[in-house]
Amino acid sequence: PVAIGRYEVTRGEFARFVEDTRWQLGACAPPDGLADASAQLSLSWREPGFSQTDRHPVVCVNWDDAQAYVAWLSRRTGTGYRLPTEAEWEYAARAGTAAPRFWQADYAAACNFANVADRAAAQVFKDWAAAPCDDGQVFTAPAGSYRANGFGLHDMLGNVWEWVGDCWNEAHDPGNPHQPRTTGDCSRRVIKGASWISIERLVRIAARGADKAEARTIGTGFRVVRELKE
Repeated sequence: PVAIGRYEVTRGEFARFVEDTRWQLGACAPPDGLADASAQLSLSWREPGFSQTDRHPVVCVNWDDAQAYVAWLSRRTGTGYRLPTEAEWEYAARAGTAAPRFWQADYAAACNFANVADRAAAQVFKDWAAAPCDDGQVFTAPAGSYRANGFGLHDMLGNVWEWVGDCWNEAHDPGNPHQPRTTGDCSRRVIKGASWISIERLVRIAARGADKAEARTIGTGFRVVRELKE
């Protein structure tokens, strides 16, 4: 069993953490190919370069920012919170299916279930390989805008990549599923779930990515796990 957030952590939730702790965040970089490198100097979780409300998933947060958030949330609530492990994340995303995507349908149905690179986005980013559907969203969408998976979890695919607790290893080995892997390349951390930028081959439950732990981009956020009592 695992108690995992129904939604990705939102901008409004993250704002309360920043207000409480005065946590300082550095500059945020656009993904490769989306903007000139000089533009990153003006990007941040408050101003990621596109419009967001407090219901949108927070972006421009690195692995250490996410770890600071769960530590604050644990102190604030008196209950232990942490990032999911890669194994926990994948179990939760699958929701009992062995299919590449939890909706078990043709990729053309993606816009009902996930915020990914689609025809709406391709109108802005002309060279994208778009999903053959249009959800009207170019960038992030408010948390919970799409149908949930079989466990009632929203945005397990698409919207934003999600940090998990594990160090990067070329092969996924679940080991103890409730303990993140602390061996391998710990300067990089695993990200799961793809994002609003992602093309079809990345929008799969088994797809794995990695980024430098200090990296902040406009396509990455996180969700939390609540520790279960014995």
